[in-house]
Amino acid sequence: MLVLNSPHNPVGKVFSTDELSAIGKLCVKHNTIIIADDVYGSLTYVPAKRMATLSPEIWNLTLTVGSAGKTSYATGWRIGFLIGPGHLIKYVAAAHMRICYSSLSPLQEACASGYQLAQEMGFWDKSREEMQGKINRFVQVLEELGLLYTDPQGGYFVLVKFSRLKFPKGYEFLSSVASRPRDFKLSWFLITELGLAAIPPSEFYLPENSHVAENFLRFAICKDDSVLEDAKERLRGLKKYLG
Repeated sequence: MLVLNSPHNPVGKVFSTDELSAIGKLCVKHNTIIIADDVYGSLTYVPAKRMATLSPEIWNLTLTVGSAGKTSYATGWRIGFLIGPGHLIKYVAAAHMRICYSSLSPLQEACASGYQLAQEMGFWDKSREEMQGKINRFVQVLEELGLLYTDPQGGYFVLVKFSRLKFPKGYEFLSSVASRPRDFKLSWFLITELGLAAIPPSEFYLPENSHVAENFLRFAICKDDSVLEDAKERLRGLKKYLG
């Protein structure tokens, strides 16, 4: 089985049609089931294709994951779904009966209606335009501070590199933080000193590879504009800590 996330969390990469086709053909060759995690699929800022649409052979091996919570900015609802061929869905349905005791039916109905209305009212296009604008405004302060960052092709996360940030001499961290990779310390430092929360992305890695992300933090840009402006102003407080 292959799990493929596009747009990718946390880096925001959207796999190109050529990349998806190459991966899909390999999976067909080796009869490998594909879990296409497309939960941010409605938020793409570059041309994008869905894995399952590339060929009948690829469709036959693909389960596409969707999330009404992600696409509707209502993640607390925890409403998701799978789309795929019947011969795969039947096994998912059997497992689902034993994993999820029940879901909240009114929210499921609301999400179904929401998807239909979103298509009719052009919500997806408006959403992409709005989120791209938020990203563009947020990264202004990163340019100002000279911090490197990812330019997401999809989704609403920005990874920022803080290798230039120097902790004050003798700065004390909680013992539970001090024993973790540097990105946990960065996260704690920003919360404590700036009142700004960001995710330490080493959590996306196995322990032996966590060093790859130790200088980065992940910011979610899906906030009200007033919150983003406040965050930008707080980030300016890092100037005195940047080497």
